[in-house]
This record gives sequence, structure tokens and C-alpha cells, in this order.
Amino acid sequence: MKTITVLGSTGSIGTQTVELLEAAPDCYRVVALVGGRNVAVLARQARALRARRAVIADSACHAALAEALAGTGIEVASGAEAVVEAAALDAEWTMAAITGAAGLPSTLAAIRRGRSVALANKEALVCAGEVMLRAVRDHGATLLPVDSEHNAIFQSMADGNRGAVEKIVLTASGGPFRTASLEEMRVAGPEAALKHPVWSMGAKISIDSATMMNKGLELIEAARLFALPSAQIGVLIHPQSVVHGLVYYSDGSVLAQLGSPDMRVPIAHTLAWPARIATAARRLDLGAVGRLEFSEPDLDRFPALILARDALQAGGGAPTILSAANEVAVEAFLSRRIGFLDIAGTVARVLDEMGSLPADTLDEVVDLDVRARAAAGRFCAILASAA
Repeated sequence: MKTITVLGSTGSIGTQTVELLEAAPDCYRVVALVGGRNVAVLARQARALRARRAVIADSACHAALAEALAGTGIEVASGAEAVVEAAALDAEWTMAAITGAAGLPSTLAAIRRGRSVALANKEALVCAGEVMLRAVRDHGATLLPVDSEHNAIFQSMADGNRGAVEKIVLTASGGPFRTASLEEMRVAGPEAALKHPVWSMGAKISIDSATMMNKGLELIEAARLFALPSAQIGVLIHPQSVVHGLVYYSDGSVLAQLGSPDMRVPIAHTLAWPARIATAARRLDLGAVGRLEFSEPDLDRFPALILARDALQAGGGAPTILSAANEVAVEAFLSRRIGFLDIAGTVARVLDEMGSLPADTLDEVVDLDVRARAAAGRFCAILASAA
């Protein structure tokens, strides 16, 4: 039985991971489940999986969780330190799915354990790439990418011929504004931006998909996961979301991973790796799909891709600043304080103001994150007052 810890078990990726674990109770033993503040879901998961420990990040929820799990023998803990402690427990496989900068300490703790870490927290490599990769090298950990695009590239490189790779290509659905004009995007509200045509996701990542910042962050993550420069990483719009990633080899071969748009597929791949397990995901029927379309992204309408490439090439703390400023701008848009196009505009202003600063330690990353958020908040306030 493989021992398992799930960080972020009550979120979208976490709940789908739990679903897979519940389907194979004889294959996995759960060491710890970590949730944010959803006591009911965490308690149900812990009972169903007979977890050894259940941790709620919000300390104010401790009593409620303890009451919900009374008599089960499941250990209960709460708070930021308890989250990191859970991540450091000995487990062969950890799902790192706590989003944002809040997930960095626990992801780092899991990596330092030297086992397999399924990475669903983009910020780990975008904001703290050098810190995380240095820990991977020092502790002999294995990173298994969960993002559908990175997982596709990982699978397409399974033969190990990394030296023969000419380039990789990440695909993007194009989001709800794939064919929209700049004027339509300028006046778009949160309701329109949240209507993703293919994937069912949380609010923040749905907005990132609409601006294509999500693909920009994935580009930075891919550069670090696969040790490739920006010039060897491409992006293609693919509205069917059937081909998730492509790898071009020096002999002219192109390997691609295809599948229905269902996150259970990449989660299951990392969970069972290097073996495979069955899932209930809908099987891909290419005859029913009928046609696969590809096109280059329009950088005039989606400048977030340019900002991400520039941040990657600038190095240092630029990706940290990019990600933090984007989070603040997305929240300002969702609360209707700034317009849709102001999201990328705000990120650009913060990057211009702060430049590229060192991000060699987790403390430096956290400091940059705080400063970038403050700068973005200041710019959003100016935009809101001018509206």
C-alpha cells in the first residue's frame, strides 16, 4: 500500500484526488489530509479514507473539526505550522494542491522529505522555482506535474531522450474570449470571464484562463520543470482541448498526449506513476470530436503571455512579482473594482516599478510577494478611484 498525503484536499484538485483514493482503498493508506476551512468536507474525507491525521489551515475551525471527528481516532491539528508538519510526515506520495503563496512552505516541506510530490501548485515553481528545484536536487525528490499540459509533456518525454528535444508546445483552449474583440474584452464583466468553454475550475484560474495569464504561468513552470529556455517552449490555441501538449524531437517526430478534458487523468497518472490505474474519466472519441484546430495566440489581445515570457527571461524575482500582482488584480476584477484589460495592465505596471529582484530563499520570495501585492493594490485603487 502506497502511503499518501493530500495538501489541499478540499479544493478542486484535492477532491478529485480523494475520489481516486476512495476508488482503490486497498492500494493506498492516507497519512494526512490538509484542508483550508471547509470542515464538513475535510471530516467526511478523513472518515472515508481513515486518515491518520486531519489538518485544517484555519485555526478558528479547530474545535469544529475536532467535534466532527470525535471518536474516530483521527488526529486533529490546525494552523499554518500544523500544515507544514503534515507535509513533512513520511509519505511516499504527496499531492501539493494548496494554491497561491500559502502553499509554498508545505510544498517545500514535502519536497525535503525526498519522496514523490505531485505538483498542482503553480506558484511553487513560478514564484519559488530556484528554491524548490534546489530542494529537489538536495533531497532527491521526484516532481510529478499535475497540470494537464505539463503532465502531457512529461508523458511524451517518457522514453528519457531529453537531449533530443527541440521544443515543447503547451496548448490552450483560448478561454471565453478566444474570438472576442478588444472592445468586447474591455467591457466584459466577471460573469462573462468566468464562463470557460471547456474546463470547470475555480474563479481565479478561470479568470487566468480568460486573460491567458494561466498559460503564461504554465510557460514559466514548464521552463523550470523541463529545464528549457523560453525559445524552446511554444503555445498554441486549441479550442477542443483534446491535445494537451506536444514534444518535438530532433528526428522530426512529434509526440503528443491526448485525452478528454478531465483532471482525474493527470492526477491518476501521477498517483500511480510509473504504473497506471483505471479512472472513470470519459474516454476520448476522436470520431465524435471530428476536427482538431490549432492557431497562434493573439498577443495584442492577450498581453499576459508577453509579460510572462519577459518575466521568465528577466529571472530572479520577476516571476514572483508577476504572479503576486496578478492575484491581486484578478481579485480586484472579480470584485468589480477594475476592468478586465486592467488585469494585465496592473501586472505590467508592478513589474516596471519593481524590476527583477533576488528570490533565492523562501524568505526573499515571501517578501517579494508581499511587496508586489502592495504595489498591485495601490495601482488597482488608483484605477478604481478613476472609474
